[in-house]
This record gives sequence, structure tokens and C-alpha cells, in this order.
Amino acid sequence: SKRGTIYDKDGNTLAMDITSYTVIAYLDESRTGSSTTLYHVVDKEGTAKALAPLINMSANDILDLLNADAYQVELGPGGRGITELTKRKIEELNLPGIDFMESYKRYYPNGDFASYIIGYTKKKNIEVDINGTKTIESSLVGELGIEVKYDELLRGYNGYTKYQQDRYGVKIPDTKEEKQDPVNGANIYLTIDSNIQRILENAMNDAKKYNPEWVTISIMDAKNGDILGSASTPSYDPNILNIVNYENPLTTYEFEPGSIMKIFTYMCAIEKGTYDGDDKYPSGSIDFDGTTIYDWKHKGWGDISFDRGFELSSNVGVSYIMERFLTRDDLKACFAKYGFGTETGVELPREQTGNVSFKITESGKVRDYYPIEVASASFGQGIWTTPIQHLQALSMIANDGYMVKPHIVDKIVSDSGTVYESSTSKEQVISSETASKLKELMYNVVHVNDATGIDYNVEGLNVIGKTGTAEIYENGSYLKEYIYSFSGIFPADDPQIIIAVSMKRPSTDAAIRRVTRSVIEAIGNYKGLLNSSTIDDNPSKYIVSSYINKDVTEVSNMLKEDHINVKVIGNGNRVIKQYPLADSVALDNEEIVLITNSVTTMPSLIGYSRIKAMAILNMLNISFEMDGYGFVNKQSISPGSPINDNVILTLEERYSIN
Repeated sequence: SKRGTIYDKDGNTLAMDITSYTVIAYLDESRTGSSTTLYHVVDKEGTAKALAPLINMSANDILDLLNADAYQVELGPGGRGITELTKRKIEELNLPGIDFMESYKRYYPNGDFASYIIGYTKKKNIEVDINGTKTIESSLVGELGIEVKYDELLRGYNGYTKYQQDRYGVKIPDTKEEKQDPVNGANIYLTIDSNIQRILENAMNDAKKYNPEWVTISIMDAKNGDILGSASTPSYDPNILNIVNYENPLTTYEFEPGSIMKIFTYMCAIEKGTYDGDDKYPSGSIDFDGTTIYDWKHKGWGDISFDRGFELSSNVGVSYIMERFLTRDDLKACFAKYGFGTETGVELPREQTGNVSFKITESGKVRDYYPIEVASASFGQGIWTTPIQHLQALSMIANDGYMVKPHIVDKIVSDSGTVYESSTSKEQVISSETASKLKELMYNVVHVNDATGIDYNVEGLNVIGKTGTAEIYENGSYLKEYIYSFSGIFPADDPQIIIAVSMKRPSTDAAIRRVTRSVIEAIGNYKGLLNSSTIDDNPSKYIVSSYINKDVTEVSNMLKEDHINVKVIGNGNRVIKQYPLADSVALDNEEIVLITNSVTTMPSLIGYSRIKAMAILNMLNISFEMDGYGFVNKQSISPGSPINDNVILTLEERYSIN
């Protein structure tokens, strides 16, 4: 059977089976026998030298294999899993005795791209039941992500032919034969939007220069719970398995969230009806039985309102909320009601629940949190949550009190039809009035000049959100090192996107602001979410029209008349794809790329950004590798040359490009 293919929401391939080959060498003279044509290796040294550069092995290592006392040998490891292109290059050498065994391997065309979501496979020997008979067969088996979650559906079932044979292995004529056709694996379509995923992967590369221990960014459609993208660093390429961490950050990273949890403490108090946002408290510090909780500004801001305390991310403010408006049991029940401490049910393996039990084991006994610990929990210390839980909980604010269940599988389709199709699942958890009040508070965090989230304000996007800074707990104490987080929704008046970002131990606290803002701007641009009035007031921006299925010459002339740069790829007469996409926002000096219905040669990508080059190559279904970051400086296939191989792009910072 053929293992099912994994696609993104638009049908772009994320994981697929491809044919691969193993190089074998026949060594025994009997293979040639009396034939005048050689069918075994005679010139072993010459064969080893010829093969070495093609299979990435030294000539000496190959020669050792060719000198084995065997009928035939595999030339491994370099000769295993080679591509059709390498096979053709070897065949062109006309080396006697060299042959190939055909097999399949899993291929991930985008490399390090949503790797923890997609997962990877390994070839294993597994026991299968064929009509009551147990047998062992080699099969690709999922090891992580969707590949393991839906392994059985993806794998399908091999077919077989069962018959009687004589002692020489020849089928006995006119005897009963039983045949079962293979059942191919089902194809899985994810909710991932590859354009958004590329934005996130690009952000991960930017984040690396701040040397964080880890970073995770996830994007969810606020309306229906589709996970549109999720990226993290460190990550891995499933084609080469350079993997250092086997946990999916979206669902299995349990971390102390810090002040982003204040959203839900305030939510609890507002929903209970005891909250008074105009009521004031003395900021700066508060004592709990001899232990002092401080605001990040130890002197505080004097007597301020609780609404103002949210803008300034006051730990003392939420501590007073626990004194005046809420009880320990209230907060515990609210956190559980909002989905913390339980699985969301997203279609990924090994989802963790976090811990908001408000209990701790001490000297072998379990006890409830003390008041100081409850106060700490109210601002996200001493409890553990996961990124996927925050995406789900934020959906209550985006949907007027309705919580939307996150999901990452759009549909599953087998040869016989659709096996599964997702649907939006939501229920009202808080009132619309509570959600509206939280929107107001989160708006102020991003838009009031001295609030903690002002650096996340993107003109025209109306972002709302909450910042978080959690001290890292190690070896029995909290360090002056941090996990920085941001939870955001945009645009506020009609929420479309929910974003959750966390970054552990970057070299500067500015890292999360810079990386997150670039992601918000890019997604807003791509989705066309920038407020039209802002665009009208700024003549340097405009909304891109759709040019699909239109005449190439007419579109090109029209754009040039409007003084818009345009590049046509291909010799066709009709536009079939474009970049940027329709309804996105472009700068007036940005080039529009039109892809025609006839593309046979490689376009020039010199000077293009990483994300633009990736988008164009994916539109053209050209496999590629990228070396470096920044902008394309070199490409392995010259412009105008036939497209017959994987293209390698070399990228450098813009100032390095000639």
C-alpha cells in the first residue's frame, strides 16, 4: 500500500512517499557466467572511485565493500535512499555489476517546516495479520506529530496473493488462489496555512539571533479554531532527523505562563460580578504572612484603579483581586472552566494537561496552596499551562464569550471517500459583557502609551493583548531569568487571528516584542486585515486585486500604468497564481509576481526575501533548499535553465547582495 499524503489546507503537499533506491553491487563471477557482457564488478578500484562522489562515501570505504566475500552487497550508508536523479547519474557511468533495489521513503518537501505538527516516520519491521497468519513486514511507521497520531490510517494495508506452490516455489496449476488488493493509506488535510507557517518559520530564524533556550509561536483562526500555523526553535528537518527535542511545543510544553494569566484572573472576577475596575489599591507591594509580592516597578504607581493595574501588569493588583473579589476556590474553578488543567482534544499526540490544581507535594504529603501561593497563581506563577490551552481560552474573548475548540485536521480522505471532516465546536463559557470588558482592558495594554504592550501596537490592525514575564523556577528557587510571553487577538472589532508567543531566556527582553510584532504585521498584511481607512490615509499602501484567470498582457500593462512593478513568470497567456495574494496589503514599491499557465524554465529569484522566494517556489511546485538567511544572493539553477532538479538558494543579509 502507499502511505497517505499529508497536505495543508490548500492542498499543498507537506509529507509524501517518493521512490528511492539502494545501490547494490554484484560481486560473484557466476552472475556473468559465459556471457560476453559483464554482469559483475571487475574493476573494483575504478568502480569505487567513480561512485564515491555520487553517494557521498570515500572510495576506500566502497572498495572495502566490493572486496567482500559475497554474491552481492549493498553500498551503504551513502548508497541507500538515493533519488531518481542520483540513480540516473550512476546509470550513465555504465559500471558493470552495479544495480539498484527500488523502495519507498517518506519525503517532506519543505524540510524544517511545521515539523512538530507533521512529525516523521521511520522504517520498521512490524507484525501484521494476513488472513489469520502472522507475518513480519517492513513498513514506514509514524514517530511524531500527525504521522504517529494517524499512523494506521496513513499506512493502509498491504495486499497479498495466497496460493499453493511446489518445493521449487512454482505455483501448482489449477489450485485455489486467494488475492487481496492493497488498501492505500488515507490522505490528511491539515488546517495549516502554508503562507502563515512560512511567516512563523521566518520569525524563528530571526529569533535565533537572540539565543533563546526555546521559542514557540502559534496562530489560530479566532472564528473556527483552525490552527493556521505553529513553529518553534529548536526544530528539525524530518528528512534528516537532526532532532534534539521530541516534544511538540504547542501541546506538550508545560510552562509557568506569568502575567498572561492575569487575563483569566480578571475574567473570573468580572464574571463573578464582584469586580470594580474603578476601585483603587496601593500599588508597589503587598504582604502575605511575612512574604512580600512586588510589582515589577517596586515603588509602584501610587493608588491606582484595578483597570489601570491591568494596563501596567501589576502583580499587586491581582493579589488584591484575590483579597477583595475572589476566593481560592473561585480561581481554581475558573481556571478549570476556561480549559486549563485539561486536554483541549486537538488532534495531536501526547497532549499535556498542565497543572492548575492549587496543590503541592511537600515531604511526601499533598497540601493545598497557601494564600501567598494562590496570589502567585493569580498572576501565572506556580501553575503550568500549554500554548494550545491559551489559544483556546482566548477564543472566549474573541467570540463574545463562546469558547471554540482548536483543531488541526481539516479532513481525512481515503480512496473510498471522506473519512472525517472537521466542524466548529463552541460553547458559551462567559457572558458577552465579560468578554467585552476584557477586550477593553487588553486594548489599553497595547494602545496606552505607558502600558506594557505598547510595542505590539501595529497601525491599522487594532491589536489587543497581554504581556507576560514569568520567573524561571529551577533547583528550588526562582531565578532572575524569564519566560516572556504575549497573548494577542486582532483586529479587536472583528477578531480573526489569535496569537500565542512564548520565549525562554532570550539575550534581551526586546526579542519577543521584535519577533512578535514582525509576525503580526506580516499576517495582517497577508490576510488583508489592515484597516482600510489607514490604507487610504497612507498612499504608500494599497490592497492587491485578484488577477487569477486574467490575460497576462492586459494585467501587466494595467499594473505598469499604475506605476506598480510587475514580474511575469512563464510564457503562458493566463495568470494562474500571483504574489502577493489577492486582498493582502502591499507597499506601492512592492513587485507583483504573476505566474502564467506555462512555466518551463527557472525564474530569477536574486534579491528576493526568504519568504517571497519560498512562496514563489511553492507556487511553481519546485523543490528547494535554502542556505542562510536574509535575501537570495545565488541560485544553483540559472535563470532560463530547464527545471529538472532541486534548486539551492544561497541567502545573505541585504547589504551583501551585489
